[in-house]
Amino acid sequence: MDNEENDKDKNGNRRWKNLTWYVFLVLLVILIVTTFTNGPKTLHEIEFSEFLNKVASGEIRSVEIRTSERFLVATGKDGQKVRSYYLEDPSLISSLREKGIAIKVDPSDSSWMVNLFVQALLPFILIALLWFFILRQAQGSNNQALSFGKIRAKPWLKNDKEKSTFKDVAGVDEAVEEVQEIVDFLKAPEKYHLLGAKIPRGVLLMGPPGTGKTLLARAIAGEADATFFSLSGSDFVEMFVGVGASRVRDLFRQAKKNLPSVVFIDEIDAVGRHRGAGLGGGHDEREQTLNQLLVEMDGFDNKASIIVIAATNRPDILDPALLRPGRFDRQVVVDKPDLKGRTDILKIHARGKKIAPDVDLELVARGSTGFTGADLANLLNEAALLAARRQKKQIEFSELQESIERVMAGPQRKSRVIAEKEKEIIAHHEVGHALLGYLLPNTDPVHKISMLPRGMALGYTLQLPVEDRFLMSREQMIDTIKVLMGGRIAEELIFGSITSGASNDIEKATQLVHRMVRHLGMSKLGFRTYGKEERNVFLGRDIMEHSKDYSDELAHEIDDEINRTLNECYVDGKRILLEHKTQLVLIAGVLRDQEVITSTELDALMKTGKLPEPVIEQPVSQILSVPDVMDQHIPEESHLGSGVRPLEPPLQGSRA
Repeated sequence: MDNEENDKDKNGNRRWKNLTWYVFLVLLVILIVTTFTNGPKTLHEIEFSEFLNKVASGEIRSVEIRTSERFLVATGKDGQKVRSYYLEDPSLISSLREKGIAIKVDPSDSSWMVNLFVQALLPFILIALLWFFILRQAQGSNNQALSFGKIRAKPWLKNDKEKSTFKDVAGVDEAVEEVQEIVDFLKAPEKYHLLGAKIPRGVLLMGPPGTGKTLLARAIAGEADATFFSLSGSDFVEMFVGVGASRVRDLFRQAKKNLPSVVFIDEIDAVGRHRGAGLGGGHDEREQTLNQLLVEMDGFDNKASIIVIAATNRPDILDPALLRPGRFDRQVVVDKPDLKGRTDILKIHARGKKIAPDVDLELVARGSTGFTGADLANLLNEAALLAARRQKKQIEFSELQESIERVMAGPQRKSRVIAEKEKEIIAHHEVGHALLGYLLPNTDPVHKISMLPRGMALGYTLQLPVEDRFLMSREQMIDTIKVLMGGRIAEELIFGSITSGASNDIEKATQLVHRMVRHLGMSKLGFRTYGKEERNVFLGRDIMEHSKDYSDELAHEIDDEINRTLNECYVDGKRILLEHKTQLVLIAGVLRDQEVITSTELDALMKTGKLPEPVIEQPVSQILSVPDVMDQHIPEESHLGSGVRPLEPPLQGSRA
């Protein structure tokens, strides 16, 4: 608060100084104008002899003699005034009196002020004003140059009304537990000092974008009632060398003045990348900033209540010196929430929104597998916008369902006109996915089939997992590959030709088999990984550094195994759809007519060949579905979008 008051006083004094100068400048202009306007007006000047002739002829009515300025002003009987030089001639006064001309003598020198002002004061004033503005600009530039080294972070003070607490955080219970003792330390540091304990200097929050890392850091500061400094890693970097290091010093200087304090650096990988691995030299500005950050974290007073929290979604590229004990020695994973976490997050974001009483947020959470906290917040916001657009007074399940599909697949494209032939292809393509998803034992249940364009897809098949999964068996992967192939197989069986609509299906199926064979040991090649693929994060995400640790003969075997697995899945999927070709044609016709088929309708069509009897109100659990649209990226062709929900296996078995 003291800093804010000082800033206000400085700004107020600066404004008063500026106002004073502007008032002085206006008064000066007024003085100049009035001085010159009050001076003698321009008159017609005549020779003195002509003036005498006018006096002799009786044309002059009055004369004003200005002795100090040595001229006279004569006013004729017609009211016109003329000017002439005045000569000190005694006979002139006698002649004027004889003619009865009124004589007025003005001995005051009315021009000496003007002359003095023009010749001396005005140049001095102009030079002073010019010097003032030049000096002011120089000072402004100097202040801006000096401000390069100042951090632009505005602290959230302890009594800020908008501070967050752990009540505003959900879905990351383990992360909250990890940082609880940090909050306890900021509240009561004496308890730890008496025992000789050293609290972690820094906490690194790692996790995908949108999982709530920034919110968790704000909650730590709010719970501890500490001053919160929030800034991004890019705020340190400038084009001028040394600015980043200066800003780091200024940041920690401010933090020490506002104890206890929490310093939060978002996207720390902007300045904390591995040193010496880039294309530049060792004196790069980013490296200097990182060096200063390391020094400042080492220079903490053990009793200073300062905690540095950093967030990143790329911990693999951080410099090892940042992660050693004494710096960011506590690393907390903030992962995507599970079912319970998503339910709690929805409840938090539902505050202040009018949601229908019959809406079960747990069912919404079941339908939003893989959503982050930011996705769930966007889901509820989209539902509120849809309800307002439909002139409703509360958010119902239909809006929540539509918002799930909007978040994952994009808005529905009602204006797209599709030819009848392509509609037939889309219908059979999507039913091909759905039938294999329905018939194969190791896939998620099909909850919706649609041929309504949405986002980049012309149609999609939706599968809803029964529960969150963290492992995936080989059988599940094989069945997932078959479901991905279902659309292409259906096109081939019904129309005898294939289209570009399965491009993304082929890509995903190939990637999945590639991982099974080369990384997961799920093939006849045995329990081994083949090759290492590491992204060179300093050259670009698409530039891969491939380390080949196998022979050329083994490379042929890997290719043969990938092709064999894909061909076997295709043949088996084709066999299943050929056995159920009648149902394929029947369901595709229904989809063609009504454009959407729900899980209940699909089950009835598979068992009885007929649609179920209409119900007054469909169960909520059957209304809800989860889209995962396979976007097609063939912009110059008419392409088909298809959607299934394969669960990709984890890359690291340690998550088991």
